[in-house]
Amino acid sequence: MITVHKNSDGALIEIELSGEVTSADYTSTLVPAIEAALAEHDAVRLLVIVGPEFKGYDLGAAWEDTKLGLSHWRGFDRAAVVADKGWVQTSVRLAAPLMPCPVQVFELAELEEARRWIRESLGAIHIVDLGGPCVQVSLMGKLDPEEYEKAEADLDAILGDRDAFRLLIDLREFDGWQGLTALAAHFRLARGHVGMLDRAAIVGDKAWQNIAQRVGGHILGTRTQFFPSEEIENAKAWLAAG
Repeated sequence: MITVHKNSDGALIEIELSGEVTSADYTSTLVPAIEAALAEHDAVRLLVIVGPEFKGYDLGAAWEDTKLGLSHWRGFDRAAVVADKGWVQTSVRLAAPLMPCPVQVFELAELEEARRWIRESLGAIHIVDLGGPCVQVSLMGKLDPEEYEKAEADLDAILGDRDAFRLLIDLREFDGWQGLTALAAHFRLARGHVGMLDRAAIVGDKAWQNIAQRVGGHILGTRTQFFPSEEIENAKAWLAAG
């Protein structure tokens, strides 16, 4: 049986699995709830509570589970599974690297912690005016689309009436994006101010960040330079020069 809890709202769906889950549970309960949420939101967050009496799926439900994942592959922003059964925890951890969104496993005693994790952002964007034409944007943790919406408003406020600016992108504590919708929001933020950007310095450690600097130069259409983490002051000086 699949039960959609009444406190599910907006882009967050909380469900509970009990007994044996059948294909009818998917078609009559879970799929309509997900599709209704996706009709109003780009992506949904799914909290799955596996009760102690859960016995597993029948073959029809297993097929429906596969179809649901494939048909809504880009529709999941984050997923949490709360379960005490070892085989359920192991199955989820094995599947997690293949999922297009962050997946976390919790025990039943950690249900409230799982609810906090599913609701809260796992990352943050800090924007600082460095003076003159220079602005620093620090990306931290794993970012979701909501953080980019806040950052866009903050960046608009700092830029004000400026005709141009120079950007320091600090990736020293950046772990990536929470799914494809966050990645899309990242590029929307960049494109929204690209016409004003004079030059950009990217500071980080990971090899992919160095590659991102080269790709970013083409996307942003301006001069970019990569600096390792220990050279952040050199990056600021490069931005301010000339």
